[in-house]
Amino acid sequence: MALNQNQQALHIVGGGLAGCEAAWQVAARGVPVVLHEMRPMRTTAAHKTPALAELVCSNSFRSDDKEHNAVGLLHEEMRRLGSLVLRAADANQVPAGGALAVDRDGFSAAITQAIESNPLIEVRREEVDALPPADWDSVIVATGPLTSPPLAQAIARLTGEDALAFFDAIAPIVHRDTIDMSIAWFQSKAA
Repeated sequence: MALNQNQQALHIVGGGLAGCEAAWQVAARGVPVVLHEMRPMRTTAAHKTPALAELVCSNSFRSDDKEHNAVGLLHEEMRRLGSLVLRAADANQVPAGGALAVDRDGFSAAITQAIESNPLIEVRREEVDALPPADWDSVIVATGPLTSPPLAQAIARLTGEDALAFFDAIAPIVHRDTIDMSIAWFQSKAA
């Protein structure tokens, strides 16, 4: 991709849901984007593929009821604004009652294809392991709970926080020893 010499690219660190949606929306407005994603150069314990926007927790985007649920209303607003995430979710929807749930592989494949084929988006498969350099005029850091450890440490030093936290209300952390395995079973989500 050749960038317009008069317009600097917006750099986005992180190829998850937020980073991909931001890249898509910015590019839709004619602004070039460089999307930095560390996988497959650096992997995580949760990710299984190099695909962008790989879902590693729940495959549910919660309720899709725009008439009676705030989350469903947000989905509708995102659709009206041309959301890539919602377009890919709708195209890869699986039965889930009133929830919007997706086939993980199809969903991330659709996001990856759309991002990689957009002429205004350059995907750089590299780890950003420090705060963005000064020559990156505009930056969005859209990393989540699986942020590169060196980048997380740099962010912690910058903010003065001793730990960064992420909360996912859909995928709570449950300790195995608190589960009655006589009435539950263990299965990999990849299975």
